[in-house]
Amino acid sequence: MDATSPSFRIIGRGLLGGAIVLAAMTLTPAPANATRSPQCTLDTGRTTLTVKSGGLDRTVLVYRPVRSRGRSNLPMVLDLHGSQSTAAEQLSRSGLETTADTAGFLVVAPQGIIDSSPGYRWNVPYVTDPGGPDDEQFLTDTITTLTRMGCGDRGRVLAAGYSGGARMVSQYACDHPDRVAVLAAVAGLRAGAPRQEADGSFVPNTTTCQPGRPVPVLAFSGTADPVNPYAGGGAPYWGYGAEPAAKQWAVLNGCRRGPHASTVSEHVNRVRYSSCRDGADVESYVIQDGGHTWPGSTAIWPPTLGSVNQEIDANEIMWRFLQTHTDCPA
Repeated sequence: MDATSPSFRIIGRGLLGGAIVLAAMTLTPAPANATRSPQCTLDTGRTTLTVKSGGLDRTVLVYRPVRSRGRSNLPMVLDLHGSQSTAAEQLSRSGLETTADTAGFLVVAPQGIIDSSPGYRWNVPYVTDPGGPDDEQFLTDTITTLTRMGCGDRGRVLAAGYSGGARMVSQYACDHPDRVAVLAAVAGLRAGAPRQEADGSFVPNTTTCQPGRPVPVLAFSGTADPVNPYAGGGAPYWGYGAEPAAKQWAVLNGCRRGPHASTVSEHVNRVRYSSCRDGADVESYVIQDGGHTWPGSTAIWPPTLGSVNQEIDANEIMWRFLQTHTDCPA
């Protein structure tokens, strides 16, 4: 089926106050030489797409804000869920749909396919299943499909992820920097796979993250994160902590200044690397006593994941960061 003229059926519709529209659509990424549709045909609200990738039918939830009616080629914000989760749960946790209603960007929530009951997990290169689904190709196919539909602008993609989703988008930025305008990782910034040193400590394996161009990086990390400890440790696929990850991205981006720390609020500091190649700054928001959570989220989180900081709004910071590094409208 030609992704520039998709067919779909409505399977549910919310109240106008909530303005959530659910639809089912099956799409195959259009070839590289396909003609871009001049007008996005997606309804406003939430739509469920089935994108064919690697011979598999993959699920993607897309939210088109009401204010985008009549507009095409919107900035795209990928919103990847953590392990044992789903795209729908991630949209609830991040609240990016609400931010999109104000800012006017397209929210794109792909879903993993590896069973990790009660949800799914991502096949992150170097740390998961080398014979599993190619989730990097899936992200590329998703971006390509929405671009060919005329709905998203591939030059203005903010790749955001939480926990395992942050690992996934971090590695995607390492391997496909041309597809990512900005990387935003919540509770899971990586700069390549972990490598254990002789003394037992972990550092980023530089051979597994060699992007061909600088990528602006934004990260949010809690010092009391029980899953991905701020200082390092946890499961083997985490290894090193948040500071080495940010520092390595600063090296990759050729940053000449930093780290410079400043106080944002009572429990939040911002650590910034600047004067980077192509303006690809690295900014890390360090949340004292923060948990394995999304700052500013109004969702109900399991108590075992720690506290949710309400002094900052990760979504608003992400949007401003994307505006700073692209030509997104104010």
